[in-house]
Amino acid sequence: MKRCVRFLVSGKVQGVWYRAGAQEQALAFGITGYARNLPTGQVEILACGDDDPLTKLEAWLWQGPAKATVSEVTRNEVKFRDLPDFRTG
Repeated sequence: MKRCVRFLVSGKVQGVWYRAGAQEQALAFGITGYARNLPTGQVEILACGDDDPLTKLEAWLWQGPAKATVSEVTRNEVKFRDLPDFRTG
């Protein structure tokens, strides 16, 4: 069953290639959505796909790229959106 999840990632996650890494992972897992920086210093990820790929992406979000330091990942289910790809912005 496809669903969409909004993740908010806190820590040292801006300026460390976090969004690009999340995009790479999402595309590898067949997930659509987006990753964007927020003025709060967090990264927002909207991820739409099947349960198993979303679980794999969430595990990666806790790790992030080498220069990131993730302190928190919150997860909220949101209304499904049929998006064509995964973008960063």
